[in-house]
Amino acid sequence: MASSNTAHDASTSEGRPLVYLAEYESTGDILHAAEHVRDAGYRKWDVHTPFPIHVMDGAMGLKDSSVGWIVLAMGLTGCISAFLLMWWTNGNDYPLIIGGKPPDSLPSMVPVMFELTVLLSAFGAVFGMLGINQLPKHWHPVFFSKRFEKCSDDRFFISIEAADPKFDLVTTRALLEETGPTGIELISEQPDPDPDAGEAGR
Repeated sequence: MASSNTAHDASTSEGRPLVYLAEYESTGDILHAAEHVRDAGYRKWDVHTPFPIHVMDGAMGLKDSSVGWIVLAMGLTGCISAFLLMWWTNGNDYPLIIGGKPPDSLPSMVPVMFELTVLLSAFGAVFGMLGINQLPKHWHPVFFSKRFEKCSDDRFFISIEAADPKFDLVTTRALLEETGPTGIELISEQPDPDPDAGEAGR
């Protein structure tokens, strides 16, 4: 059952609902809540913590990251591209015989193949991670919440987006209340400021 603080929570505005935000006090509480939301079948939700919780992936039901496969593909692309470039230019397009060595000698290609493999692997790791995590993300509905500022200090949060097919104002809140949060907040769309309001007040 939710704590007594939950009864005092309210929507941040009267606009279109965007996300439910639930607050927890400890890693044990947030892990239990994440397992509860996972088992309920929600898909568009996330956990926000002030530090990494290494068993959270399992609690959320997340699959292994695909960044490793991206790095492998980019590394192979770099290695093969370097080999083909040097094989074509040195051995076919503009062959040079130096010291009696064949122009398409593989040992002479190893340094460039290695460097391009490392370079493209690094690009794949960085940009693959950013793409999968949808970063940089300059805006998110949870930024409307004042309580969410505690996420960088000592509080833990779960957010369930209204875009989730299972989202419902009543049932989703009831689900979060079952996890025992210290607070639940419905974050709604903020109305755009009326430019005529300022003129009227003058």
